[in-house]
Amino acid sequence: MFSAIARVFRTPDLRRKIAFTLGIIVLYRLGAHVPTPFVDFVNVQSCIGQNEGTEGLLSLVNLFSGGALLQLSIFALGVMPYITATIITQLLRVVIPHFETLHKEGQAGQARLTQYTRYLTIALALLQSTTLVTVARSGQLFGNTGVAACDQLLTNEAWWAQLLMIITMTAGTGLIMWFAELVTERGVGNGMSLLIFTSIAATFPAAMWGIWQARGFETFLLVLAIGIVVVALVVFVEQSQRRIPVQYAKRMVGRRTYGGTNTYIPIKVNMAGVVPVIFASSLLYIPALLAQFNQPAVGEEPAGWVVWISQYFTTGDHPLYMAVYFLLIIGFTYFYVAITFNPVEVADNMKRYGGFIPGIRAGRPTAEYLDYVLTRITLPGSIYLGLIALLPLIALATVDANQNFPFGGASILIIVGVGLETVKQIDAQLQQRHYEGLLR
Repeated sequence: MFSAIARVFRTPDLRRKIAFTLGIIVLYRLGAHVPTPFVDFVNVQSCIGQNEGTEGLLSLVNLFSGGALLQLSIFALGVMPYITATIITQLLRVVIPHFETLHKEGQAGQARLTQYTRYLTIALALLQSTTLVTVARSGQLFGNTGVAACDQLLTNEAWWAQLLMIITMTAGTGLIMWFAELVTERGVGNGMSLLIFTSIAATFPAAMWGIWQARGFETFLLVLAIGIVVVALVVFVEQSQRRIPVQYAKRMVGRRTYGGTNTYIPIKVNMAGVVPVIFASSLLYIPALLAQFNQPAVGEEPAGWVVWISQYFTTGDHPLYMAVYFLLIIGFTYFYVAITFNPVEVADNMKRYGGFIPGIRAGRPTAEYLDYVLTRITLPGSIYLGLIALLPLIALATVDANQNFPFGGASILIIVGVGLETVKQIDAQLQQRHYEGLLR
């Protein structure tokens, strides 16, 4: 293993790519700590220290920004606008035929879709930065804490000052997109995924240190052991796949013979990735968000539905919240897999090139068989996603360590997935130069 790592750094081209990627990551993390103009840095830091782990509605966005959201930095929005824009673009392929046509056009069509994603990212960043500045100005960024400093996060509340803050945060999102593209082109690849990986991994040391301080060394070791087991299980499931054998018949084109090969269609157990967890979390934030903006005035009684939502759908430690969250993840998993994998299209492509599954007729029977296999394998994948997403909520209900429990939810899925993909890319580049990769 150490000799393989040494080969990586002895290869000049690969060494330059890794150094360039690390340099971009350092710049990205530095920008996460540079405050936006007209933000009271002292008050923000004091509120973060007093309300650590109680971000509530903004916890998911704060996770993907590496803690930059609550600091109101120039990179406060992080990669969340780009993630949202990418998901929306994928979903629009089902609704807008032009998007599906671009998807099938190859590299030129993909370039157009990427450009649309960039425009949508800037539009979403403009909307989200406006919302964030408005929430910070109203003093609700950290909730109803009763701390005077948390109500005075801005040093200037004039309209032009707020406009400058919105423009700065939106420009920060554009800069993050540029960083990601630079890493993809000149670094080790997977630029946006690596920035997401960096944002989430940056919160791990503080989370583990918080567990040590709050619960002691024994609980720290227990959480660390659980984390190692969870990571091993996630790696096992993420690498698991059902391989459907495919044979291609021989055909003559001129004097050449094509086909006659055997291959397979890999169907992963978790084909949806982390998207269902993001969907379910976002949907469950809506009731709590409505309740937060319908709080009564001082001296008045809150409405019944506000009390019910605050009791069951705010903290996440109630069994009803966990059950709804789990069922939503299962439903969104089936929904997203149905959008991203089309058995009819795969069966038509196989039939066009003379491919068939042994024992299954080409055409419609192949599509029905693929749909049958996909439906069966998605069930354990969706249950696996639901259980991983419930780990932080179970930690909240048992040891009151929701925000300090890093080995669960979207964070561990992204960390493991991006880590595996990055290692595979480095291994492939190493094999091109030394005929021996990083992995064996």
